[in-house]
Amino acid sequence: PESLLFHFMSAECFQHLYCVSFLAAADGLGSIAIDTTQLNMSVTDPTAWATAMNNLGMVPVGLAGQQLVTDSICVPGFDPSLSMMTGITPINPMIPGMGLVPPPPPTDVPVVKEIIHCKSCTLFPPNPNLPPPSTRERPPGCKTVFVGGLPENATEEIIQEVFEQCGDITAIRKSKKNFCHIRFAEEFMVDKAIYLSGYRMRLGSSTDKKDSGRLHVDFAQARDDFYEWECKQRMLAREERHRRKMEEDRLRPPSPPAIMHYSEHEAALLAEKLKDDSKFSEAITVLLTWIERGEVNRRSANQFYSMVQSANSHVRRLMNEKAAHEQEMEQAKESFKNALTGILTQFEQIVAVFNASTRQKAWDHFSKAQRKNIDIWRKHSEELRNAHSEQLMGIRREEEMEMSDDDSGDNPSKKLRVDDSALAAQAYALKEENDSLRWQLDAYRNEVELLKQEKGQLFRTEESLTKDQQLQFLQQTMQGMQQQLLSIQEELNNKKSELEQAKEEQTHTQAMLKVLQEQLKSAKELAEINGHDESQANEINVLTVALVNQDREKNSEKRSPGLKSEKEALLIGIISTFLHVHPFGANIEYLWSYMQQLDSRISANEIEMLLMRLPRMFKQEFTGVGATLEKRWKFCAFEGIKTI
Repeated sequence: PESLLFHFMSAECFQHLYCVSFLAAADGLGSIAIDTTQLNMSVTDPTAWATAMNNLGMVPVGLAGQQLVTDSICVPGFDPSLSMMTGITPINPMIPGMGLVPPPPPTDVPVVKEIIHCKSCTLFPPNPNLPPPSTRERPPGCKTVFVGGLPENATEEIIQEVFEQCGDITAIRKSKKNFCHIRFAEEFMVDKAIYLSGYRMRLGSSTDKKDSGRLHVDFAQARDDFYEWECKQRMLAREERHRRKMEEDRLRPPSPPAIMHYSEHEAALLAEKLKDDSKFSEAITVLLTWIERGEVNRRSANQFYSMVQSANSHVRRLMNEKAAHEQEMEQAKESFKNALTGILTQFEQIVAVFNASTRQKAWDHFSKAQRKNIDIWRKHSEELRNAHSEQLMGIRREEEMEMSDDDSGDNPSKKLRVDDSALAAQAYALKEENDSLRWQLDAYRNEVELLKQEKGQLFRTEESLTKDQQLQFLQQTMQGMQQQLLSIQEELNNKKSELEQAKEEQTHTQAMLKVLQEQLKSAKELAEINGHDESQANEINVLTVALVNQDREKNSEKRSPGLKSEKEALLIGIISTFLHVHPFGANIEYLWSYMQQLDSRISANEIEMLLMRLPRMFKQEFTGVGATLEKRWKFCAFEGIKTI
């Protein structure tokens, strides 16, 4: 009776079943592979029949009610008696891979889940108004899922019965705390298992809490999955490297042929190849390699010289080929110039046609749009004509310059290129032969000198030669070390003298400061006791400052520093001008505030150090008494000139 499930349906119900199969696939059930054996139920149970047919969206057979899907949605032209007449078994729309399931719906369409019946349990869908269950981030190569919320009485057989609809299960690891881990054979099966998340699972028809639970299916991170994924990635990387290597090998230029080693037989063959014009390029490469390897010795020098002479004989041939190519280039230039002249003539004619069309006799008869097009065409033609005429004039100027160079005769290389007569070629050949004979004579002379030197050096042993070389090397090293020691001593003496001078200056300045402090104290005491006026105090300050300036002038004459950069020279010129227009002097703050407007990075200390380095140009004076004591700088360069 279970195999006759669909045969008991009427034709109208089968049509509704066919239509609802498309709707169920659109709702997302098409991605779940449910076996037909799991959908069978007892025919004698009317409650089960009503539930199943109500889920399919049709009115159950023999029951009153309104169908959920109208006939307009169903496939038009469907013949319900087709299966009865042909004897074809009715198609279960839930069977995966039958081609009746349309492509999955877009993501923005909400998925409507249905009740799923199994042999040992029933899965009830969650409330569609609730948000979808949350899942963790999918690990790479995930084939294992975590299933929580299982009923307490659920066994591994029931779990396998429910989840084997999603695909082949390789392992189930069940825990005593109502959860388990299921590992599938492929990754896409995990997506089908995630679809069951949120369903309420009830074992049989029991209402006990231990027989029901809400499933929570999520991705699980398993080491086996990650290891297989890494192996797969490494295999893909190896394939990619192999593919790239094959591509590089295919695109790599072929290696040059290996060059044979030198021997007298190979040298004779190479000499014959050097005389052949077609094999000259290959032979000259071999000759160059042999010479660079150091195959030339006293025994093979004559043979190599003959090969070099054969290579030199090709110079004349190459010059003739160059002259022939230059003649061809001149002919091509001439033909190009003639063609360009013809094109320019035609451009002139076209421009003349446009100019004639723009005259009043013909221009008045054209429409506004025609006049605009004619004007555009005329401008474009004039631009092209001007460009071609400039190109032609450039070619003519180049020819004139070449002719003037040939007439002047200053360049011997061009004279040789132009002169192609037989007399010039013969003179060049005689010159080459003369040069080759002269080089051969020089080689023989060098060999004779070498033989003489070898005969004279036979009396000296190898030990004496090595000793002489060692002595020369030691003498050179000693001389170098002596020079280094002398230079180091000179630097040390200079440093010592500079250090002594600095110490003397420091002691002298300290003594002067002490004397000045004592004089100032005595002057203040006298001013307080005797009540002297400010003019006397100023005179005392001026005298003390003059003494300090004289001391600084002496020290500066000893050190005689110079200007270090162009910036210091510029600062000295600006400061001199500023102090010259202030005859009574200016303090360092006033001077620094003026210089800040010109250069914001300069500091007052830098200006004061620069003024102290030049005592012949700038002098420092103290004015005032007590709290009104002020230090001012004055420009005194002209006073030194007047005294001279």
